This record gives sequence, structure tokens and C-alpha cells, in this order.
Amino acid sequence: MHSYCVYILASKKDGVLYTGVTNCLVKRVYEHKNNLNKGFSERYFVKKLVYYEQYKYIDEAIAREKCIKRWKRAWKIRLIEENNPNWKDLFYDIGGEDYEFTMRFMKEQKRFLPSQE
Repeated sequence: MHSYCVYILASKKDGVLYTGVTNCLVKRVYEHKNNLNKGFSERYFVKKLVYYEQYKYIDEAIAREKCIKRWKRAWKIRLIEENNPNWKDLFYDIGGEDYEFTMRFMKEQKRFLPSQE
């Protein structure tokens, strides 16, 4: 079964906000944190997961993402602070530490593999 997430990243408390949708939240936030996808989050240092919601169906998640993107900034901040008043980085609460370790390990192992030539 798939799970889809709408998420909000922040550069810092009351900083720049980014709203997105994904089918793998840990992987997507990891990509933001490590600048693996060039664009807005890299340019504005938006790397801190401060809010997310889960959905069973992608169309619901996309509709919610579009809704939040149209909101006034104050409404987004209220949503974040109702659920995460200290603006804690939730990446590690959703298994991000394990994901980071796994990705580092895989990259290191590739260095020791024989060439495919």
C-alpha cells in the first residue's frame, strides 16, 4: 500500500517555507538536506522538516499541497506551530537518521567495488 505525504520545510523558525508532496518522505527530505535536487530548497537553505501529513491517495495529497501553497504565510505558520511549536526538525522522528546512515554506507561500498569495465 502506498502512502503519500504533504510536507513543509523551513530554513529556520519563521524563515523561508517550502511545501511539497512525495510518496517517500524520508527520501525526499534527505534529498533536500543534501542538495540532490537543484532549485528552491537549495537556493534558500530550506532543509528542516517542520510539518507533514499523510494520505492514502495521491490525488488527495496533491489537492492538499495546492491548497496549502495558496494559503497566506500566517496560516502556514499557525499550522506548523499547532503541531510543532518549537519548529523541531522532524526528519529524525520519521527515520531520517537510519536513512542517512544507509545512504552513506551505500556510497562508501561503491568505492570498494571493482570497476564494471
